[in-house]
Amino acid sequence: MRTTYMAKPGEVERKWYVIDAAGQRVGRLATEVATILRGKHKPEFTPHVDTGDFVVIVNAEKVVFTGKKLQDKKYYRHSGYPGGLKTTTAADMLRKHPIRVMEMAIKGMLPHNRLGADLYRKLKVYAGPEHPHEAQQPIPWSVAE
Repeated sequence: MRTTYMAKPGEVERKWYVIDAAGQRVGRLATEVATILRGKHKPEFTPHVDTGDFVVIVNAEKVVFTGKKLQDKKYYRHSGYPGGLKTTTAADMLRKHPIRVMEMAIKGMLPHNRLGADLYRKLKVYAGPEHPHEAQQPIPWSVAE
C-alpha cells in the first residue's frame, strides 16, 4: 500500500532567491513570488506545512502597472474611527511607498491564516537594487514574461 508523502517542518530545506522587479508587471510577479513562498515549485509541497523558500525582491520602485491602473486602481486603509476610510491611487502609492505595493499584492495571494503569516515573514522587499542578505547567498530567479 502506498502512502502520500507529507513534509515535516523540520526536514524542509530552505533556499534564498533574489528577484529583480525592474520592468515586471505587479500581478505577474506577485503570483510567481507567492508560489515560491508557498513552496509549490517543489516536489515535496505539502499544503498545511511551510515548505517554501525565502524571497528577496529588489528594485520594487520600478515595477509596472498595465493599462490605466496607475490612475484607476485604489488602495484602501481605515483608521478604525467612523469616517476614517483613506484612499490612495496606485501612482501615489508607487511614488510614496513602493515597497508596500509589492507586499500588498503578494500578501493577498497567500493563505489568510497562521500559515500565511509565517510565509509572509519570509518575504523581503527593497525599493532599490541593494539588499542586506548577501550572507545568505541568494540565487537569482528569472521571472518568465
